[in-house]
Amino acid sequence: MHLLTLATLLSWLIALVWIFFTLSALRNLPGVPTLHPAQPEAASEPGPPQVTVIVPARNEAQSIEQTLRSLLAQTIPVDVIAVDDRSTDATGAIMDRVAAEARAAGKPLRVLHIDTLPDGWMGKTHAMARAARQAATPWLLFTDGDILYRADTLALALRFAAEQPADHLVLMPTMIVKTAGERMMIAVIQALSLLTWKPWRIADPKAKRDSIGVGAFNLVRAEVYRAVGGFEAQRMEVLEDLRFGFEIKRAGYRQRFVFGRGLIQVHWASSALGLVRNLTKNVFAVFHFSALRLLGACAALGLLCLAPLAELFGPVTMHAAGLISLFMLWLLYREAGRRMSGISSLYFFTLPVAAVLIVYSMIRSMVVTLAQGGVVWRGTFYPLRELKKHAGPLR
Repeated sequence: MHLLTLATLLSWLIALVWIFFTLSALRNLPGVPTLHPAQPEAASEPGPPQVTVIVPARNEAQSIEQTLRSLLAQTIPVDVIAVDDRSTDATGAIMDRVAAEARAAGKPLRVLHIDTLPDGWMGKTHAMARAARQAATPWLLFTDGDILYRADTLALALRFAAEQPADHLVLMPTMIVKTAGERMMIAVIQALSLLTWKPWRIADPKAKRDSIGVGAFNLVRAEVYRAVGGFEAQRMEVLEDLRFGFEIKRAGYRQRFVFGRGLIQVHWASSALGLVRNLTKNVFAVFHFSALRLLGACAALGLLCLAPLAELFGPVTMHAAGLISLFMLWLLYREAGRRMSGISSLYFFTLPVAAVLIVYSMIRSMVVTLAQGGVVWRGTFYPLRELKKHAGPLR
């Protein structure tokens, strides 16, 4: 009887957790700004480019051409610097060909070829830092080599940044999903992200712990980029996008986050297991390479996601708590789908499988990193001792 009482109390505690986080999200998410693709496209503006788009890429031959052409097709003038970071495929050659065509059309596209990586650098941070030194525009946009842009994306983003005003603007990418497994994983990641991430607090200068950075779209004033030390200050940071956003917010600059379905798109990975593999590099770093923190988070996540389902098959005193928890989770799925991806809330019914895969991906990230003694990313090995030494706060 004593154990039953404790189990019942735990079930209601879990329900209260889901009620708190879900109602907070439902109340506040509508206040997060959205850049609507339905708005009329901005007319081309005369004068020199106001933004330099920096595109680091290593072995992105399948996607880099589409990314560069979508940037060259923007409705406002942009300066583009593409960085071939030691690619062993056709990435560099594709960049050169697109750049030659762009120059013939009077559009600025420069290509930097990096052959060696200096000691003490991650490849991506080195590539972005090198390119940023060559930029002369008031704004810098750091993006990835597999992002597709709508023609009016930068016009809308710069207009929003000027009207706010903002020093750092992050746009949520829209995920391209091709299989049911991908939808299942993206849906659970989006819903569960609202447990710890509060996008409605990004614009609050007092909320120093609530910051944001996204590798797909970090738009920043050039003077602010330099004031926080640029990517030279994050040479060996695995989660350089999150750390970049944290440093900007901590320094007191104006940070903004916006939704914008379809403005930028990315196909993160093929299949559910592809998404699990992609998480291997990053997840352990989120917990500062601490096995204790990661295992604690796995236990909490498993309890919050799987216990409510088990409660439906337990004693009758736990049924109501389980139903409430699951209903709150469904509401999170629905709201996240509306705001971020358009994925149906029916994928809520895949939650048990998705939650197990998320926990597995977390443990896999830890085990692989510890077994290797570091992180292998894009063919380069980064020792764990160096990553730990340079890992900074993310919130």
